[in-house]
Amino acid sequence: MITCFIRYEIDPFKVDAFEEYAHNWGQIIPRCGADLIGYYAPHEGSATTAYGVYNIENLAAYEAYRARLRNTPEGQANYAFSKREGFIRQEERIFLRQTSAPHAPLVKA
Repeated sequence: MITCFIRYEIDPFKVDAFEEYAHNWGQIIPRCGADLIGYYAPHEGSATTAYGVYNIENLAAYEAYRARLRNTPEGQANYAFSKREGFIRQEERIFLRQTSAPHAPLVKA
């Protein structure tokens, strides 16, 4: 299993548009075969950095998943929305594998 971390640089005056985009992916990504962890918009601190995070089996599964995203009408519409509204200034992807598991149980203080 690998995890894809997408770092977005977004227009700080269009956070609401990014949140709509993220909500849309929240419906589309799982239907296309990736285990979505979530999208994260600015809350405090930097108003221009946002993230999307999901798990996928391997890079071959990632390529098949990306093809499904490109070919689904909802995915096409969300890509078009981001281009039309121009809220994404830059987008970077990195694939990481978890190395800390298994984790100890959470202790609530």
